[in-house]
Amino acid sequence: MSAAAPRVRRGPRPAEVAVSLGVLVLGLGATWVAASLPEAGGYARIGPNFVPKGVAGALVVLGLWLLAEALTGGWRAALPDDPAERGEHAFVPAAFAWVAAGLVAQMALIHTAGFPLAAAVLFALVARGFGSVRWARDAGVGLAIGVGVFLFFVRFLNVNLPAGWLLPVLGAAGI
Repeated sequence: MSAAAPRVRRGPRPAEVAVSLGVLVLGLGATWVAASLPEAGGYARIGPNFVPKGVAGALVVLGLWLLAEALTGGWRAALPDDPAERGEHAFVPAAFAWVAAGLVAQMALIHTAGFPLAAAVLFALVARGFGSVRWARDAGVGLAIGVGVFLFFVRFLNVNLPAGWLLPVLGAAGI
């Protein structure tokens, strides 16, 4: 039987106290701003200040909670400082470049080639960034997802997305 080692009590870390106070000050500032918003609630009695007051209150509670933990032995279950101990992977510049290229291609193609084809290119390039080497399969899956999302937005949500080069194939759905 091995007992867990007792947690060594230590003084508060300045960084933990600073972040806790920062969250608390942010919450107090948000409370001050939310209190200045109009109260007019209309029929539902919920005005434009309802959500800001909730967020501000949550920030104040979180700031107080973090400060209490920082002053009573440090934040609980803090992650290790070493990325390898946290299970993080190393940064892979090539993967980042593929994903970034997919986003740039999506922005460049969406108005000319249309949403479905731009989505297919984006999907294929992001899949390549994650290690796939099956370009045709990835582009086909991306095209299927792109057409499905396109039809959902155009038919059911009445959102006008560009059909681009697939307008003859998509017919009235692309208008």
